[in-house]
Amino acid sequence: MAKQDQILIIEPPTELKFRGPFTTPVTSYMKLTNPSDKSVCFKIKTTAPKKYCVRPNSGILEANSVTDIAVCLQPFEFDPNEKNKHKFMVQTMIAPEGDINMDSLWKEVNPDNLMDSKLKCVFEMPMDPAAPPQENNVDATLPLHEEKAKRVTESAKFSPKPNTITEELMKASAEVKRLREEESALRQENLQLKEELLRMRRSATSMDTTNSTATTIAPAAIPMIYVAFAVVVGLFGVIFGKFIL
Repeated sequence: MAKQDQILIIEPPTELKFRGPFTTPVTSYMKLTNPSDKSVCFKIKTTAPKKYCVRPNSGILEANSVTDIAVCLQPFEFDPNEKNKHKFMVQTMIAPEGDINMDSLWKEVNPDNLMDSKLKCVFEMPMDPAAPPQENNVDATLPLHEEKAKRVTESAKFSPKPNTITEELMKASAEVKRLREEESALRQENLQLKEELLRMRRSATSMDTTNSTATTIAPAAIPMIYVAFAVVVGLFGVIFGKFIL
């Protein structure tokens, strides 16, 4: 069965451009237009999900409506000699009737009902490094000031600020340091408990040895006392007998 043609109009149609420098997040946009009289479900996929933040990355586009998709490229070290192979795919289907569960919808859909369009990512560096960066995928000659202002606002909304990223990294570092200190304290406490347990075992062993020795000597010591007492009595009797004589 032949694959269905894309029902949405996608702008730009084939390339998603990102203009450097790439030391901070760079946001580009694509516009999805639904010219039909049916609701359309869409989903945005990429070959490099860790490098991009897409908002919204899925949803339902009502009949005869338009939506902007903000695609934020995370900072990276740009190498003009490295071939870029990042791609995006806009996957769509006619929305089914009734309640829609977006999680199960894309898992259970018949592949024959899917439509898709692919866009490749293009990285560009400004010719003049001192020149202010231009908006990605926006024609500056168009008098759409309100639309551009909206897109700039969305860019600020979806693009994480460098200061925020630095703060998050510092918080993570402090948390790691705290966990390491707790681990060290727990190890020290464990060693102290082991030493205390060892001392208690030695003390118990020593007490058992002492009690055993006392038990062994006691029976033998009693007859010796009697013998000594008898000798004293005998001597006393001899001395007393001499005085009488």
